[in-house]
Amino acid sequence: MKSSQPYFILFLFFVSAVIFSACNAAPQESAPPPPLILITSAPNASPTPTPFQPSLYTPTQPGLYSAEINSPPQILPTETPSPSPVPPVNPTATANIAQLFPTAAAPPVAEVVAITPTALPPLTGNETINFLLIGSDKRPGSSYRTDTLVIAVVWYKEGQVSLISIPRDLWVYIPTVGMQRVNTAYQSGEITGYTGGGPGLLKDTISYNLGIRIDHTAMVEFDGFRRIVDTLGGIEVPIACAYTDWRLIDPSYDPYNENNWWLYTVGPGQIHMDGDLALWYARSRSKSNDFDRGRRQQETLRSIFDKALRTDTFSKIPQLYNDFSSTVITDMGLGDMLLLAPHAVNFTNANIRGYYIRPPYVSSWMTPGGAAVLLPNETELGQMLIEATTLSTSAVERETITVDVQNGTTLDSWDALAASRLNYAGYQTTVSNADRRDYPSSVIIDFTPGQDPNQRQTLLSTLNLYAASVLSQPDANSSVQYRVILGYDYDPCFQPQDLSH
Repeated sequence: MKSSQPYFILFLFFVSAVIFSACNAAPQESAPPPPLILITSAPNASPTPTPFQPSLYTPTQPGLYSAEINSPPQILPTETPSPSPVPPVNPTATANIAQLFPTAAAPPVAEVVAITPTALPPLTGNETINFLLIGSDKRPGSSYRTDTLVIAVVWYKEGQVSLISIPRDLWVYIPTVGMQRVNTAYQSGEITGYTGGGPGLLKDTISYNLGIRIDHTAMVEFDGFRRIVDTLGGIEVPIACAYTDWRLIDPSYDPYNENNWWLYTVGPGQIHMDGDLALWYARSRSKSNDFDRGRRQQETLRSIFDKALRTDTFSKIPQLYNDFSSTVITDMGLGDMLLLAPHAVNFTNANIRGYYIRPPYVSSWMTPGGAAVLLPNETELGQMLIEATTLSTSAVERETITVDVQNGTTLDSWDALAASRLNYAGYQTTVSNADRRDYPSSVIIDFTPGQDPNQRQTLLSTLNLYAASVLSQPDANSSVQYRVILGYDYDPCFQPQDLSH
């Protein structure tokens, strides 16, 4: 049975990434009018559903991806740049496609200008295996979009992973189609008979616009996500900043009845989530935006992976494998997974770097045809993609540093939140009990023989503890390099994209 562990962990990592990334696969639920009552839950509390009463709605102040309840989020341009270059499109060909596929929606038609964008040079070589994780709103008898796209660049020998979240409205060149939103590429490939179908066109679109070769794709129906999380016994999600959004009072209730909704808040804290709550957390965006949803999806993935590493999953392998096999559509065979098996034990949450295509890498823009999209800022986006696809030497250095985190306050799960924050920055962590729970200010204890002040300052900056007291206690035999005792001056809320990898 031990020989199955590396394979299963890697399989779970890959497929759980697919499943969480498909959290947008169901039709978007109709958002109800706002209620009079805001209902919140404390960390780890079991909420009692309370329906809301409809009230007269006053629209929120418009802004980038403004979260208005009664209409989809709108991207408002902050400036009016010159139109993006677009290749010519043959309108007759598009019309013929619609005739050949009368029951399917014709692919979106590109806007027409005369210049074709230049393809980006490849950013990755044979040292990585690159997965494209797809979440779709596909359902019988209708058109669909791939509204969740996450690239996983895996250095399988070194045990490093870069996750890159791609927003659905990214304005890209789609081969044979022209300029369109990236979430239309899969559908266009399926309808037009592109080589490799939807996955083939989406692979080529990613390669053309982002310079990342895609070796394997996977797409899944989102309902399997609930079963997998529940089979794992739920997951522990470290929510650093409280999150509020509309949620069905019960998953069995009619989503088109406004009385079946309530405003629901999770965090801050280490929150135990079953499949339904985890799906809601990774999928909702009525009161946030696609950028924030990308962050929460990566957060959920990390929690699933952490649970798989920390628990005895051997007895659940048959059930999990059946769930995955029935829900995942992938070109990755069992043989491909087995080839990666010996390297799976190298991965931890501290080895996963998160990247998000969001401002300043993109800007809101209205196309000449009136489409609200995200226009890539070539220089900024290019620099980020180079970082994301380069093996991080600083990450390798931080992997050798273990930080023990202790909670010196009475605020539950602050140690778990701080440990998660350090993992995002590439530090290995442990959690232990503090000697007392009344520290007014945080303390850092440096056990390293070298007592490097720059390394210590980087750690403090990661936790935003500039004023923390520092105790120098060199100890070559210490099992950890640093200990952080959190005081009441610690603020657990942070944004992963702001951390240095």
